[in-house]
Amino acid sequence: MAARPQRAVRKLVVQRDSESEESSDEEIENDAIEEEEAVNEEEEEDYGDDADGDGEGEQEDNAATPSSSVPNGKKKKEPITISLKTAKLCKVCKAKDHQAGFVGSVYVDCPNKPCFLCKQPGHTTATCPHRIASEHGVTPAPRRQSLGMIDFVHERQLRSQIQKMMPPPVVPNRVDCAIIKLHSRRVTNLEFHPTKDNILISGDKKGQVGIWDYEKVYEKTVYNSIHTCIVGSIRFHPTNTEMIYSCGADGTVSCSDLETGLPNRAIDLNPDGWNGPSTWRMIYGMDINGTRNVVLASDNTGFLHQVDIRTNSRIGKPLLIHKKGSKVVGLHCNPVDPDLFISCGNDHMARIWDMRFLDAEGQLAELPHPRVVNSAFFSPKSGNKILTTCQDNRLRVYDCIFSNLAEPSREIVHSHDFNRYLTCFRAEWDPKDPSENLAVIGRYISDDFNGIALHPIDFIDVSTGQLVAEVVDKNITTITPVNKLHPRLDVLASGSSRSLYIWRPKDEMEDDDKGLEAEEEIKRKVTIFTVPDHAAAKKGKDKRKFDEDEDDDDDDDMLCQKSSKKKERSVMD
Repeated sequence: MAARPQRAVRKLVVQRDSESEESSDEEIENDAIEEEEAVNEEEEEDYGDDADGDGEGEQEDNAATPSSSVPNGKKKKEPITISLKTAKLCKVCKAKDHQAGFVGSVYVDCPNKPCFLCKQPGHTTATCPHRIASEHGVTPAPRRQSLGMIDFVHERQLRSQIQKMMPPPVVPNRVDCAIIKLHSRRVTNLEFHPTKDNILISGDKKGQVGIWDYEKVYEKTVYNSIHTCIVGSIRFHPTNTEMIYSCGADGTVSCSDLETGLPNRAIDLNPDGWNGPSTWRMIYGMDINGTRNVVLASDNTGFLHQVDIRTNSRIGKPLLIHKKGSKVVGLHCNPVDPDLFISCGNDHMARIWDMRFLDAEGQLAELPHPRVVNSAFFSPKSGNKILTTCQDNRLRVYDCIFSNLAEPSREIVHSHDFNRYLTCFRAEWDPKDPSENLAVIGRYISDDFNGIALHPIDFIDVSTGQLVAEVVDKNITTITPVNKLHPRLDVLASGSSRSLYIWRPKDEMEDDDKGLEAEEEIKRKVTIFTVPDHAAAKKGKDKRKFDEDEDDDDDDDMLCQKSSKKKERSVMD
């Protein structure tokens, strides 16, 4: 048997091109391996032809290259040259003199673009005056003088309920307990129990509803049967605290028992299952008017739906309250006047409505915004103020619902403009603040805290725009967009990725003693319960650490398509 000739591997020459973009070492290695394999396969075919005895390949090589220049008359293999891109280009404007991205734990944005935080040109986020002082450029609205009957009623009945002096705020700034990865997808909603101080209800992107007793930490329940897609809102039944109403992006509003988790469908906008994206309906906003015994729900096409709590059935026909085809993401009923409610959506508008005169053109006021409005809430004590969160990195405060609402009383610059794969940031009032000035919201842009990039939870005085406090924990490196203040206790609940955290104020002894012993005592007081993750356990992951992964699921529409197909199969079965 004839001996097989040895393979001739071409020499690989790597040449860097300084005018191109830089490539990673992994890409270089992969390209080299693929080129070498292609060459080896090509030469194996040539050797196979020569073994058959025709020798045509060798004759062609000899004709192209003189046999005297190569030993044994074989063709010389020229080295392969690969040009690698090494120039550092800005990913935003493609310029070569700078780069945009993280430098250590601080993000540097492109100097040729407007500031990401305040959206104004001439500076970057690192030098933005609003980042240095959040109240920069914010001036309190002047107090209106009594000019008519409406102003007289406002002064006598509404403003008298609000304290003019803001008491010192009590800020929960220490993680007291946590449950890691309670949900299978990112948390979208939180709600405290109206009578049991230690019970927290949560919803996630997959449609799961969780019940957590954070005093015992390890007592938790997760229901998968209530919704199959994003839980948009959770509210307790006004008379039965063991029942909750919830809405989901699967197009349903359900009244569920907390003991059994069995849902009673009040609204189902997709009774026939999945028939394509053009017919699929999703519900995002929901609230309960306890005085009128009505549940209000809004869908992704601009319509409002009503449910009678007593019969758990729909009332009337859907009403168009926003631009047709736009998503209505928020509803909130006035806590003082049960006839008023506010809605907000993707048509860059927030609107105030009267339940007694619901009509497509019957809104009482329009609050225009430049971008999508994530949320709009009345103040909890008097219902006279409005706080909106817009996607343009602005919190807008309206001091009086009876005044001209075309322009807000104040605009507060705050970082909450985000990309996909995050729950929307929503600024919420502190329900315990008698002055109705304190609000809480998570922050999108990270800051450097002793070399660690963290995303704080901000407490803001909306009367001046001043940052009252920023709450961080070095173990929570993920973004915390969902935050809920307890209506009776000095407790803050946060949803970050798939985990839940409970914050409480630091003790006075902990503030006075800042030594190592005090820090160790704080660590011992933090109780963390980790939900077993068998897949991660097989990979050898440390489950005692705080959750550090971000949600990388598809967007809402794709998830709804997948979940709706499951729903259709279950209906057919």
